[in-house]
Amino acid sequence: MRRPLILAASALVALVTAGCGTPPELNPPGSVVPSPSATASPTPTLQPTPPTVPATTLSPTPGFPDSPAVACADRPSVSQVVALLKRRGLLPSSYSGRATVGPLCAGTWQWIVLDTNNGPLQAVTRGAPGSLRLVTAGTDVCSIEVRAAAPAGIRTAACDASPPGL
Repeated sequence: MRRPLILAASALVALVTAGCGTPPELNPPGSVVPSPSATASPTPTLQPTPPTVPATTLSPTPGFPDSPAVACADRPSVSQVVALLKRRGLLPSSYSGRATVGPLCAGTWQWIVLDTNNGPLQAVTRGAPGSLRLVTAGTDVCSIEVRAAAPAGIRTAACDASPPGL
């Protein structure tokens, strides 16, 4: 939301200063600076106007509200999170358990609690479903990164809530 405001302010500054030219104090000594009336053509010439193209806006990375954490609706799915945890060696390749909580999403972060033979395993991930990045996993996932950078919904779920079985 901040980026469009910064871009709009930058564009406004560029438009305001576009016709100003070099300030006199920056011209070399003894140089002659033509006045605007000396450079203006006596009769304006009409130039063809280019066709108007509708403006397109870049949409931000799809995500969820920062708070509260809500069901991810398969963005990502339990199987995508489990596959990431298997690739990282945190779950055996034969794991076929289930999620007891989540995944829950806030912003572009996710939190899940999985049922394992060794008890519940929590995981915090972030990113799009096709490119999930593991932030932390274990029985206590309230790490410094989660406390400092995660959206409020994930901080509340991972740090303040006591999921079933923990």
